[in-house]
Amino acid sequence: MGQARDPPLLLLLLLMSNHMGTGLDHISYTPQISPHALEGKVTSSTFSLDQPRCIFTEHANSTDAIWLVVAFSNATKDFQNPKTAAEIPSYTELPTSFYYMTLKLSIDHYPCEKEDIAVLRVGSDTSCLRNLRQEYCNAPLPVPGPYSVKFLVMDNNSQPKAETQWSDPITLNQGKDPRSIDMWPGGRSGCMIVITSILSTLAGLLLLSFFIASTIQFSSLWWPEEAAPPEQLHVGSFIGKRYVTHHIPPSEADTLPVGRGPPLSPSPCPGPTV
Repeated sequence: MGQARDPPLLLLLLLMSNHMGTGLDHISYTPQISPHALEGKVTSSTFSLDQPRCIFTEHANSTDAIWLVVAFSNATKDFQNPKTAAEIPSYTELPTSFYYMTLKLSIDHYPCEKEDIAVLRVGSDTSCLRNLRQEYCNAPLPVPGPYSVKFLVMDNNSQPKAETQWSDPITLNQGKDPRSIDMWPGGRSGCMIVITSILSTLAGLLLLSFFIASTIQFSSLWWPEEAAPPEQLHVGSFIGKRYVTHHIPPSEADTLPVGRGPPLSPSPCPGPTV
């Protein structure tokens, strides 16, 4: 009888020792993307979490550090919290460790008072790319994910004390490959084709009107309406008579009184020659 009870008792002792060994408090809080209407809450390399309010007061003190664990969503099932500071992976170890820890903050950064809208922007620190080994590096995320995050409270000896739930998977925005954009008319809707045709026709009519107006304007500059035809100008420039008195010099003609000049002697007629 005593031997039949030993396996259940041993199993219970193992479970109790495992729980005592971890000593980890579970916080009933799930991180989430900020619900506020903000621009760029999720981009191609960052995402903005809603800042927790008054959830660590019973689980952390002023000397504890509150970390944000960023992991690939498919790696959260078998995730093991680091037990020493040396086990905390940096940003550069994400491809091999499948997670890293960032945003090392104190409890003072998570007050209970309702202030202005506050978010935790993951991946916003581009300056730490020059020193990727620093423990709090919050560099831009290298791949779209999906990612899951949780908060982990560690004491001053880097021992885990409390943790939140994992967030739902977060997938970053991805740019569309230009080669995948369909530029043929067959990939456009009927309304788009009609609008494009109308705009093209209006543009052609506008260009034709401009050409006609320009032709009329230039023709008026080269062919004034007030001017006579070229052949009339050529003939009219020689119309008129001019009388020149070759037998009276102009100076003498001006000094002779009208009708009182000396009588003209008759020209002698040559007689016949004998």
